[in-house]
Amino acid sequence: MRILLVEDEPAIAEVVAHALRAEGFEAVHCLTGGEALAAARGQAFDLAVLDVGLPDIGGFALCRELRRERDLPVIFLTAQNAEADRILGLEIGADDYVTKPFSPRELVARVRVVLRRLKSSQPAVARANDGPFVHDAEGHRIRYRGRLLDLTRYEYGLLAALLQRPGAVLSRAQLMDRVWGDALESGDRTVDTHIKTLRAKLRDVAPDDDPIRTHRGLGYSLETAPAGTGR
Repeated sequence: MRILLVEDEPAIAEVVAHALRAEGFEAVHCLTGGEALAAARGQAFDLAVLDVGLPDIGGFALCRELRRERDLPVIFLTAQNAEADRILGLEIGADDYVTKPFSPRELVARVRVVLRRLKSSQPAVARANDGPFVHDAEGHRIRYRGRLLDLTRYEYGLLAALLQRPGAVLSRAQLMDRVWGDALESGDRTVDTHIKTLRAKLRDVAPDDDPIRTHRGLGYSLETAPAGTGR
């Protein structure tokens, strides 16, 4: 499998690339975001490892650009351990987040976890029409009140999981298991953060409606009854 490694420190990149190749991956190293975008236009990658602090374009912005064409799994590398950076990375759909200094063997393990999780994930159950939601499971797309939602990987996973059992309360642990699988790092905050961003996108479509219900001490549920039908 081909891995895109974007790291502006040659010494770190050399060690990481060697570790990836030793485990059977094809590693393509780029020093800048511009090089990475050019490489992505010429070949397909199975996963990207992106340094957050690149000299020309930030890792978060680079992630968005790389994902314009396809849903590319991403692991971020950063020397900053600030909570704000970790939350921002999760909000834009990071699959994992590794803080420098790190073990190259651990990074390779995380790469394998992400790829294994994506390979083993099963398509969500398709529902032609759940009230205001229309879910195209094969295309990984969800419409809300006629508008196609611009969702990150995990926002989509959360909404799809809730749509599978409309009205049922799913705990944070259940949502973590269904959406994040065997991620090495997980926690209640991860689910809460993505629920918050998902709610904001739904409110952009219908400001007066909040179909995601919070059940204190239990978890979350999704109300799919059309507005005005007497919930």
